[in-house]
Amino acid sequence: SVGATMTHDVFLKGQTLGIVVGGFLAFAISIAGGILATKVYNMFSKKKINPLVGACGLSAVPMASRVANEVALKHDKNNHILMYCMAPNISGVIGSAVAAGVLISMLQ
Repeated sequence: SVGATMTHDVFLKGQTLGIVVGGFLAFAISIAGGILATKVYNMFSKKKINPLVGACGLSAVPMASRVANEVALKHDKNNHILMYCMAPNISGVIGSAVAAGVLISMLQ
């Protein structure tokens, strides 16, 4: 297998580390943006949404929803938001697929 035979000098290059750091930054910005968007929505809406639901709008299914649910349960034992988190989570998957399709069509 490729992973077992790959040495550190081939894998740990500046470009590879840059891609990993870029992925972490994109993930963090996506989570923060979802929370911020939910808080802005809550300022103008009569019906409030838990900001943890906004953090689930990425395509890390189902872990983002599970983590948000665990955080909500630590705060309040009756705050079960798993199913509410799955909707933006699946929307993130669909959005990623659409974005990938658009990007591929632009590059061809």
